[in-house]
Amino acid sequence: MENKIKKSTGDRIADVIIYILIGLLSFICILPFFHVISTSISSNTVVAANKVWFLPIFTGEGAGVNIDAYKQVIADSSIRWSFIYTVIITVLFTLLGLFLTICAAYALSRERMMGRKTINTIFIITMYFGAGLIPDYLLLDTLGLLDTTAALVCPLAISAYNMIILRTAMTAIPKSLEEAAQLDGCDDFRILFQVMLPLVVPTLATLALFYAVGRWNSYSDAMYYIQNDALKPLQYKLYQLVAAAAESSALEADAGAQAQNAEVVKSATIMCATIPIIIVYPFIQKYFVSGVMIGAVKE
Repeated sequence: MENKIKKSTGDRIADVIIYILIGLLSFICILPFFHVISTSISSNTVVAANKVWFLPIFTGEGAGVNIDAYKQVIADSSIRWSFIYTVIITVLFTLLGLFLTICAAYALSRERMMGRKTINTIFIITMYFGAGLIPDYLLLDTLGLLDTTAALVCPLAISAYNMIILRTAMTAIPKSLEEAAQLDGCDDFRILFQVMLPLVVPTLATLALFYAVGRWNSYSDAMYYIQNDALKPLQYKLYQLVAAAAESSALEADAGAQAQNAEVVKSATIMCATIPIIIVYPFIQKYFVSGVMIGAVKE
């Protein structure tokens, strides 16, 4: 058996300090999240009194768990459809994004491709410069894509940043594997699907998470391109719900309490939009960590 290296007193003290710092940083990170949860399940009374911080209040007036805000969020049937519709466009967006990213990354990772450096440069330029909102709107209007599902899926279907990550991961794969596949009679399609993709599964899982989270959390494009209520994603519907709750405060005598009610509703909507991603993330966490490391290192 190998002899264990004994740590000195200084090393042990350093370990304790490191653990304490990591614990404090972790607490700071989760504090806002627990604050939002506590606010969303608290009554207007305790929220108006600024008593809710890390955990809900269980003693005194208005104490206890109150889920009225969640009932208000899900009472509207359009919210339920928006949730389903958002899942649909998120899946479509992620699949299309991965398909385009794989095609671009594989082609640009092959040295034999003509104009490879020029095309790479064009992708990088798009990361620094954009046409702007008005040209984007006019383009979608010209193509007849306004107020359609395509307006939420197509414009951002490929990310130059994600493409560079996957291209780097593919470039790191030994060329001998590709040469061996070519000797066996494989064409580019078989090399891509049978050699390359199985080796970059962690990176693909990472990019899938990037695409899915980006589409799930986005609502600004729906504000500009969508007018049909049936095509509004969940984030935009929740934004409208919070805005409506805030506007209703002007009709009440106690505007301060209503403002706090809007704060409770806002916290509930944040949780409704966050919980699905929290549920999905643990299943791909191991791929996420290894995928980031693989895509970030180039030999």
